[in-house]
Amino acid sequence: METGSVRAEGNAPGEPVWTGLPPGLLRMRRLLLVVWLGLLAVVAGVLLALFAPPGWAALAVLPLVLAGWGWHMLGRNWRSWRYAERADDLLISRGVLWREETVVPYGRMQLVEVTSGPLERHFRLAGVQLHTAAAATDARIPGLDPAEAERLRDRLTELGEARSAGL
Repeated sequence: METGSVRAEGNAPGEPVWTGLPPGLLRMRRLLLVVWLGLLAVVAGVLLALFAPPGWAALAVLPLVLAGWGWHMLGRNWRSWRYAERADDLLISRGVLWREETVVPYGRMQLVEVTSGPLERHFRLAGVQLHTAAAATDARIPGLDPAEAERLRDRLTELGEARSAGL
């Protein structure tokens, strides 16, 4: 699934057009999973082989099993993230077991930041952080293409200024 506007079949014309996250975020998270759990498996295997009876070395396979489960769960989590720009607000939906949908009215936005750490920059990703007057309603959209993150920041800032001017 690539990023872009997604309209489910049967959606009414007034329904929001959802945009998913780019696949680069999933690649980055899966790489981190494999590196950390692979390293853990090697360290566990070496330590168990040195200090435990031979049968216990089989426990070193446990991190690899966790990596397989995590690989699947990261894919489900990545597919659950999406956002939609509507006329008066921004919708952010996420979650696999507990679905969470955040509605951020443009007029309530105080600050829109684009952030990108070293690992995100390596994978050419950036996140958008939205700050409102109430700290509990702050929202974020992780793993966007930097150009899309900047476009979204500029658009949300413009809409926020326009909506707050009318208050």
